[in-house]
Amino acid sequence: MKVLNLRCAHQHVFEGWFASVDDFQSQSDRGLVECPLCANASITRLPSAPRLNLSGAREPEPRPLAETSADGPAAQPSSPSPAPAAAMQARWLQAVQQVLRNTEDVGERFPEEARRIHYGETEHRGIRGQASPQERAALAEEGIDVMPLPMPAALKGTAH
Repeated sequence: MKVLNLRCAHQHVFEGWFASVDDFQSQSDRGLVECPLCANASITRLPSAPRLNLSGAREPEPRPLAETSADGPAAQPSSPSPAPAAAMQARWLQAVQQVLRNTEDVGERFPEEARRIHYGETEHRGIRGQASPQERAALAEEGIDVMPLPMPAALKGTAH
């Protein structure tokens, strides 16, 4: 099993598990690999070093940045740490899951149902669904607050 570091066109970084590098390439060529956050199918493989998990092995300790010397500031790392981005993605995914747990999916009836709630024709409740940009603009003109929420493809279907 190969664990590959991948990135979508929107700079979301994630792991993919494949039988081989050729398997990844085959699935990618057929459009089967997509970002779990935004469903973008333009995926690139990031360089990564192989890692062996041996008994008793530990993660290497992060090296502290060198302090400023009399010769000038210390060398800066060549790229930012992926940890903050991964933590931000995890928090975003938790927020999306909370929205899913606490709202009713009304699908394509979203604009109609949002109006019914706004004008008091039905009980007030949290809803989610699909609306075109024009429908969202029309709702906003009526004073109905809506917010687009990109939905990860993995969360669109029934959870198993």
